Amino acid sequence: MAAGSLDDEPITDINITPLVDVCLVLVIIFMVTAPMMSEPPIKVQLPAAHTREGEEKDKILLTLSKEGEYAVDYEKFTDAKAMQERLMEKLLESYSKLVILRADENALHGKLTDLMARAKDAGALSLTIATEQKK
Repeated sequence: MAAGSLDDEPITDINITPLVDVCLVLVIIFMVTAPMMSEPPIKVQLPAAHTREGEEKDKILLTLSKEGEYAVDYEKFTDAKAMQERLMEKLLESYSKLVILRADENALHGKLTDLMARAKDAGALSLTIATEQKK
């Protein structure tokens, strides 16, 4: 057997180490960025209450800040009419038509009741007010 005959054989092995490295880096990137994607557009301080956890189902988040800003899921609005139109569109796509109200504890009571009326007028079948769990 000649010394050069080993070089003539085709390469049949595949080195998957670089592929595994790239996949692990992607997993780490997704783990770091996923919590950032679920942050609501308006930061609110929810009131504390003794409640139990709600079920995860088809829901629409409606947020009211203490400054009077609105958000439907992750879209921010300053105009109540535009917010209500977007809420109406979202409710048409929703099966359960459940709206969860996230109002800052320092938001005006009148704004919250107006928001509830607008949600009902937009087609919400049930409303839930989000709170923080008391320790």
